[in-house]
Amino acid sequence: MNDSTTAAREQMLADLRAVVADSEELLKATAGAADERAAAARARVEESLRAAKVKIEEFDSQMLDRLNQAVKATDEYVHEHPWGAVGIAAAAGLLVGVLIARR
Repeated sequence: MNDSTTAAREQMLADLRAVVADSEELLKATAGAADERAAAARARVEESLRAAKVKIEEFDSQMLDRLNQAVKATDEYVHEHPWGAVGIAAAAGLLVGVLIARR
């Protein structure tokens, strides 16, 4: 997973959390509405919010699991191929150095 994908996912989760928080605040603000349609709408929104919270938590745990798998795979590779890892790190450092020197 690259940094831009991770950042985009984190931004999406932050946006979803903000929508959930805003919706909860709106529900609290309209709690005094006695209209039957308003009560039905509130019930639907509350259920949607509960479902959204569950999905956000599932997504968070899935991403954490994937991150842990990537860390374990990297650790295993480095232990099995220490010189290969050193070579990859040196090449990455050289590439970053060349890119920085161009600016």
